[in-house]
Amino acid sequence: MHSRSAAGIGLALLAAVTFATSGTFARSLIEAGWSAESAVIARVGVAALVLAIPALLSLRGRWDVLRSNATAIGLFGLLGVGLAQVCFFNAVRYLPVGVALLLEYLGIILVVAWMWLRHGQPPRRLTVAGSVAALVGLAFVLDLAGTADFHPVGVLWGLGAAFGLAGYFVLAGRVDPRLPSVAMASGGMAVGAAMLLLIGLTGLLPLHATFGEVTFAGQPTSWLVPIAGLSLVAAVIAYLAGIAGTRILGPRLSSFLGLTEVLFAVLIAWLFLNELPTGWQLFGGALIVAGVALVRLDELRGSPATPGQPTPEPELALDGR
Repeated sequence: MHSRSAAGIGLALLAAVTFATSGTFARSLIEAGWSAESAVIARVGVAALVLAIPALLSLRGRWDVLRSNATAIGLFGLLGVGLAQVCFFNAVRYLPVGVALLLEYLGIILVVAWMWLRHGQPPRRLTVAGSVAALVGLAFVLDLAGTADFHPVGVLWGLGAAFGLAGYFVLAGRVDPRLPSVAMASGGMAVGAAMLLLIGLTGLLPLHATFGEVTFAGQPTSWLVPIAGLSLVAAVIAYLAGIAGTRILGPRLSSFLGLTEVLFAVLIAWLFLNELPTGWQLFGGALIVAGVALVRLDELRGSPATPGQPTPEPELALDGR
């Protein structure tokens, strides 16, 4: 039992590490002339193709399940994949990767507000404390005292990513338990890539890319390296590890461990991009992570798992990016 739990924790942390690489891989493409929208299409399009076979096998011919969840998959693709990733990748054009990711994670606090305003579910004290800590942390992350560069456009993109992530969590809570998570992931990414490509072809979104050398970790390399990293490492491996870890630990504990993605993202950006937030921003980031952790802890306390019941088909692990 302990070895199984350890394996689940290891898989959840692997998912967090691999998800955390997305901003660093995307930065190398964007600095080489790629639009954020093109980088998202390449990432989720390739990942959707790679996951298509596991998704079809997981359905076992239950096409009625796929048809009855077409709307949920479509909304997940538009919000959890399209909006969240486009906004996040645009945010890293202006902000350090860690700061952009912290702004996106405020989406968890937006879910609290949504559940209160839409469904009349007022937050408990621990959730209120976590939300306040996260908002105070946001003030430090944005460095309102002015000791670091402030990019309002990047902040707006980051908050847009937060709305996309909030939409992901709201939708994930309504997913038909008969729909396998890998099918939801593959279908949502396919929808997201198709919709972004369609909108881009109309000229409403910028679609441009370069196919020469890019600079990654300070070294020139082929554009295929960050594309492979985005689609295979930060999407395929991340989703599969997250799904496997969630099946062992359950969705609540695995999503709680997924908060380490923020810490990994800051470390990876520091190692590969020599990019580190200021001391006050790091302090604010710690407050945001602590606040979100309190909200998650409140969920764990308020909805304990019932012993002896089978583990349901898991939700996707933390990220729709």
